[in-house]
Amino acid sequence: MFFEHFIASISEALSRPLPGMQAQLRMSSMKRIQELAGTVSTSKAKPSSVLLLFYPIGNDIYTIFIQRPDYEGVHSGQISLPGGKREPDDSNLTETALRESYEEVGIIPEKIRILGKLSDLYIPPSRFLVSPFVGYSTQRPDFIIDPSEVDEIIEIKIRDLFSDTALQVTKHRIGLGIHIKAPAFVVNGYVIWGATAMILSEFKEMIKEYL
Repeated sequence: MFFEHFIASISEALSRPLPGMQAQLRMSSMKRIQELAGTVSTSKAKPSSVLLLFYPIGNDIYTIFIQRPDYEGVHSGQISLPGGKREPDDSNLTETALRESYEEVGIIPEKIRILGKLSDLYIPPSRFLVSPFVGYSTQRPDFIIDPSEVDEIIEIKIRDLFSDTALQVTKHRIGLGIHIKAPAFVVNGYVIWGATAMILSEFKEMIKEYL
């Protein structure tokens, strides 16, 4: 019953105006705030989407993240939500999130119900304009990793992710010899920061009265 109540609470919250950028920026680095305060144009942004998925295991509610492999790119090794760039055959960005989630970790689209969408988020380093979709499954998916895109699947309890102790300020490497400090969700040794943390921040603000 608790899972059904949680999902109903999300649906109700998504029917109201979203917290938007103000909530996103609570988990942003000062560098990112300065970027967004400038004249950032999204006219050449690459449309993309991610899936924030919830599912029950026993009496707990979980969500899934993925750790990207190390590669020559701006998101190398980072923890993110399943998702990616919109392809020409995708009819909409919901389909993009579901397709990418299936390709990366084997989540079957037909078993997912989409509840709605959070605010779009522009990522200057990669020029992605990310649409975060919120969905749920009534049972834990049978995950299958694509090793070319995913190093590890990370399953985290919602009550741990949104606990007060999870909020920390950590140091992050963003380039050769360049480090910045930024807020992060730190759970079970995993550090979730950047765009993913900003998406989670808006979701947390949206449902704070239900947590």
